[in-house]
Amino acid sequence: MSRITGRDTSPEKLVRSLLHRMGFRFSLHRKDLPGKPDIVMPRHRTVIFFHGRFWHLHRNCKQARIPKTRYAWWKAKLEGNAARDLKKRTELRKLGWRVPTVWECETAKPEKLRRRLERLLA
Repeated sequence: MSRITGRDTSPEKLVRSLLHRMGFRFSLHRKDLPGKPDIVMPRHRTVIFFHGRFWHLHRNCKQARIPKTRYAWWKAKLEGNAARDLKKRTELRKLGWRVPTVWECETAKPEKLRRRLERLLA
């Protein structure tokens, strides 16, 4: 578990690369915003959170399941992460930001993800 990083993962770098090639400029992990969003685009008043399917409990994803060992502890931990995510998204929306989330499994189809990002930022 100690080797799991919270930033600069390969899927996150893919999303940043897509955005950059699309001509968008952004900053990373701004500490002055609730939840320290992964990507911040002030010009578009948009922040993007990048979530891994396990740690953020991606609903309806086959690979986002709670481990069977210490099930109660993991369930509380992962549901707490999801509740915190919802709270931070709500806070950002109240401040006037658009808050899309990109899931780890979406990076498997980069072209589809690129089209989604274009629609979100149009």
